[in-house]
Amino acid sequence: QLHVVESGGGSVQPGGSLKLSCVASGSFFRADSMAWYRQVPGKRRREQVATISLDGATHYADSVKGRFTITRDNAKNTMFLQMTGLKPEDTAVYFCCTYIGLDGYWGQGTQVTVSS
Repeated sequence: QLHVVESGGGSVQPGGSLKLSCVASGSFFRADSMAWYRQVPGKRRREQVATISLDGATHYADSVKGRFTITRDNAKNTMFLQMTGLKPEDTAVYFCCTYIGLDGYWGQGTQVTVSS
């Protein structure tokens, strides 16, 4: 069993910054790839924002390149998303997904609101 918890969401003005955290815990040795997704309320589609592999290789959605940075601490099974230059269109619930092999484990999400 694996438990995933996100934190760090909040409300900021356009141009502001936030840092999200994701902690995975439970009966496993180490997470494989980890990823951040976001979902706008009322929309079914969950957009992949950024991914990071076990060896640190990263991939970003075009919409966040140059503004968001994904990192991880393998020893603590923790992942982060540093978000800068936030825009109103970044408003969404952000979810962490931790992969053990091909199985993905999701957290409950953390709300990010960007508004003036």
